[in-house]
Amino acid sequence: MVRATWAIGLLATTLFSVPAMAAEGKAAAVKAAGFCAIQDSKACQDAVTPAQVLSHLIEGNQRFVSGARVNHRFKKQIKATAHGQFPLASVVSCIDSRVPAEIVFDQGIGDLFSARVAGNIVNDDILGSLEYASQVAGSKLIVVLGHSSCGAVKGACDAVKLGHLTQLLDKITPAVSAIEETGDRSSKNYAFVEKVAQRNVEDTVKRIREQSAGLRELEQSGALMIKGALYDVETGKVTWLN
Repeated sequence: MVRATWAIGLLATTLFSVPAMAAEGKAAAVKAAGFCAIQDSKACQDAVTPAQVLSHLIEGNQRFVSGARVNHRFKKQIKATAHGQFPLASVVSCIDSRVPAEIVFDQGIGDLFSARVAGNIVNDDILGSLEYASQVAGSKLIVVLGHSSCGAVKGACDAVKLGHLTQLLDKITPAVSAIEETGDRSSKNYAFVEKVAQRNVEDTVKRIREQSAGLRELEQSGALMIKGALYDVETGKVTWLN
């Protein structure tokens, strides 16, 4: 345990260190429950709760849908985050080109950790990335973001076999089996596919909690929230799951 704690501390110091004076100066400027224009200090993370981060993303998606996105000033964000990162949330989403998490949540550089894989599933590598994001870097929210008309979900519904994709789709198969449908159980049945997509998100959230003791403990302590959501590729709206 001592060795693990030491290793995490060393990793955090090496990859996330910022000048002490800058961090301290920033801490004095950040108000509780207030969000920084740029996530460039730990004080920006400490000022908000997981529930507030969730509300922040909900509001960001509302801006995206309405067309009233924030001017993020990317050049300024690049400079400000060059020597450290303090993201608010991690998003596990599909590789689908229509679902870029930073854009649909109206976030900028340094705001989100983004793990993308077909079908928004988790394996040991994704879990390790999420543990790093929350246990080392301080991210306070994990979002599993599925979406409508997901090609990976359709492939699982049709039991597609294709190279390495086969083993990936196998991780979605339990969601396919869990949905009751007496009619067409293929990708041609839109309603069936959407039910499987939602169940797959729910299963992924469950796997994160079951397979990562560290993330489970953080959530139980109130330091982390894990939420599932679905993105509609036709409207741009994100619907949050209970």
